[in-house]
Amino acid sequence: MAEEDDSSRWHEHGEGDTGEKRKQGGFKTMPFILANDFCDRFATIGFNANLITYLTQQLHLPLVEASNTLTNFHGLSNLTPLVGGLVADSFAGRFWTITFGSVIYQLGMVSLTVSALLPSLRPPPCAAAEQAACARASAWSLLVLHLSLLCTSIGTGGTRPCVMAFGADQFELDTTPSHGAKRGWSFFNLYFFGVELAKLAAITLVVYIQENVGWGWGLGVPTVAMLAAVAAFVSGYPLYVKVAPGGSPFTRLAQVAVAAFQKRNVAVPSDPGCLYQDRELDAGISTAGRLLHTNQLTFFDRAAIATPGDFDSRGIPRPWRLSTVHRVEELKSIIRMLPIWAATILLVTSASHNHSFAIQQARTMDRRVAAGLEIPPATMLIFSNAAMLGTLALYDRVLVPRLRRLTGRAEGITHLQRTGAGLAISTVSNAVSAVVERARKRAAARHGLLDRPGATVPMSVLWMAPQYAIHGAADAFMDVGRMEFLYDQAPESMRSSAAALYWLTMSAGSYMGTLLVTTVHERTKGEGEWLQDNLNRGKLDRYYWLVVTLQVVNLVYFVICAKLYTYKKLEVVDQESTDEREKHVELQPLKDRDEKDVELRPLLSSDL
Repeated sequence: MAEEDDSSRWHEHGEGDTGEKRKQGGFKTMPFILANDFCDRFATIGFNANLITYLTQQLHLPLVEASNTLTNFHGLSNLTPLVGGLVADSFAGRFWTITFGSVIYQLGMVSLTVSALLPSLRPPPCAAAEQAACARASAWSLLVLHLSLLCTSIGTGGTRPCVMAFGADQFELDTTPSHGAKRGWSFFNLYFFGVELAKLAAITLVVYIQENVGWGWGLGVPTVAMLAAVAAFVSGYPLYVKVAPGGSPFTRLAQVAVAAFQKRNVAVPSDPGCLYQDRELDAGISTAGRLLHTNQLTFFDRAAIATPGDFDSRGIPRPWRLSTVHRVEELKSIIRMLPIWAATILLVTSASHNHSFAIQQARTMDRRVAAGLEIPPATMLIFSNAAMLGTLALYDRVLVPRLRRLTGRAEGITHLQRTGAGLAISTVSNAVSAVVERARKRAAARHGLLDRPGATVPMSVLWMAPQYAIHGAADAFMDVGRMEFLYDQAPESMRSSAAALYWLTMSAGSYMGTLLVTTVHERTKGEGEWLQDNLNRGKLDRYYWLVVTLQVVNLVYFVICAKLYTYKKLEVVDQESTDEREKHVELQPLKDRDEKDVELRPLLSSDL
């Protein structure tokens, strides 16, 4: 019975309240949510993992153009979640945002699959082995490609920022903050583990089909998987906890900024207890506890100073003139997170070549692992996924107990320390990439293959496995660490938007990758060109060393930001000792208050 109480609870239907209480949420919802996400990621990774091959081998785009198309697509796909998170938190709710996004994504995949099946939407096969003899895809074919990619990008805007938060919602409501947090972290570990399993299945099964059966089937399988994902998710509708959207969080942030600017000439009181607080007004956006005042970014404290004209005739505060301390601290929390968030962008940039240049490297190498068995180039990503799965599995079981003895912290290390470890490990991965590429070029030179880009370099592709594996271990630290950090430190009412920040990192990193590749390509044009279709004549290893240099600088920046970061503080209220006080003071109807009462009777931190 205790286990049942843990996994489910009575909760009022959040969207379109009917007054009827239902038993919702808990572990029974996980098969629907995780099945949706598994199929979604299987489809997405199966669609994306080998896309560079589709662009270069089927549509005959030059390598640099194909690489930039890929990173721009990834950038847009990770930018739209910011809009999706805002829509979910503001008015649509997470369930309907996920459903709508999944349908739009499905349309994009169907369109791309049809384009791969119709000969009229593909250029004719190459007349010779050399890429220069291949006819480039027509403008019509590229238009269909870009429209398909646009649909999938819009679709991911609905699913990516909401799935993690929606899954955590099934455990978060009606629990104490600590209990809810514990459930949230368990869900995140399970979520990322499931994601990696889906990736592993995609880069083995789907990539094999694409390389050996055909692109129609290779894109059709992920399309069918995505349809299964939508069906699985929608079928669980009666079981979900569906948290009603609490209004636009960005509107509240804007209200704080405007109110503070309007009062820029008002002196900030030395006693933060004099700032305006209202437990009833903040009740819907602070179920786990209100944010306590911090002494940073004190300019925004002016928004919580009550002045004449800040209340209407009914005693209700005008939101564009007066905000509570909790709402001011929401804005401060977001601003404090931004430098840390910015430091993680370069990780995405440094990994973007794993889906473009590294796959083209693998294509030039000896991919035989047994008689009659070759590894498809995109399947090299399996080493990254396997390493991440292994690291995630060992992290809690092996690493955390040892770290706990060293640090005295229950979780072993902080979210920021885990993120920093991921940044450092990722730097090592790219250093290994540079060394392996240098060795590959030397092997090509020794066998006279510098001007034969289509020939196989007599060097096993398994030499690339360490760089992928190290990167996978880095992701196990980095991805979970930064997601936990964003979810933990973002205001409670902005969890979908916090997940959107995670994906916005991906977007910014992808666009930065495009900028870096374009800049390097333009600056090194000529005889010593770094990035060219003929990797044997290029200097890709120098590009990798440039990325390593940028990562070292970025790691120093991150350490400085982490040292200066101030974690948010939540009030801890003794319910038994404060019920009567809250009833008398905090829950006093707004119509019975006047400006003088509110200004002279704030909730002091000493009262908690």
